[in-house]
Amino acid sequence: MRSLPRWVLVPALLGGLFVLLPLMAMATRVHWGDLGALLTSDSSLAALRLSLKTSATSAACCVLLGVPMSLLLARSSFPGLSLLRSLMLIPLVLPPVVGGIALLYTFGRQGLIGQQLELLGVQIAFSTTAVVLAQTFVALPFLVISLEGALRTAGTRYEAAAASLGARPTRVLMQVTLPLVLPALVSGTVLSFARALGEFGATITFAGSLQGTTRTLPLEIYLQRETDPQAAVALSFLLMIVAVAIIAVTGRRAAL
Repeated sequence: MRSLPRWVLVPALLGGLFVLLPLMAMATRVHWGDLGALLTSDSSLAALRLSLKTSATSAACCVLLGVPMSLLLARSSFPGLSLLRSLMLIPLVLPPVVGGIALLYTFGRQGLIGQQLELLGVQIAFSTTAVVLAQTFVALPFLVISLEGALRTAGTRYEAAAASLGARPTRVLMQVTLPLVLPALVSGTVLSFARALGEFGATITFAGSLQGTTRTLPLEIYLQRETDPQAAVALSFLLMIVAVAIIAVTGRRAAL
């Protein structure tokens, strides 16, 4: 702390207030006496259950797809690798609504793959599966970035030593590489879950808003804001509490 110039404190405090003040303002609008009833309404509980279920499934999909992607980006060297990395991270900067439109033109009834799936009797758009796909699309880069950075930092010396002792690539991966980057894998998974939990634009574009099927907690907040602002504030406060808990868990794991 002594090595830092004192003027750094001013913008740091302003930045902290810029983040905290809106959250505090929202907390002051919560009617605490009605909080329990607002959060336990049928529509709120259905949205919360759907959000937790789809976000957990999306986080699992991110692990299944993101770990191989991170390994490929961190351990490979071939022409076009930088371009491939940029393409994989596009959902980070793409407006979520654009992501939803892209998914619709891919998996929708008239989409690139959706037409073939339709012939097989499989409909993805405007279903719970569409919610999972939309959440996975926007959350996957968070895991890839976290894990790729950890893989590059860890280096390859332990993997080379294990391989020199006769371990096969799969055994090296499962018993050397992944344990080395386990904290980053956990952090990336939790961040993916948090991003999926707050996803709105791609979900409403690709999956719509059907209670119990595609209406997640952010969509419920948006709709309640039009008809019952107090319920919207209460649900927003709940989502904020969940997000803070997730970030706290992530920070604790990163510190270990």
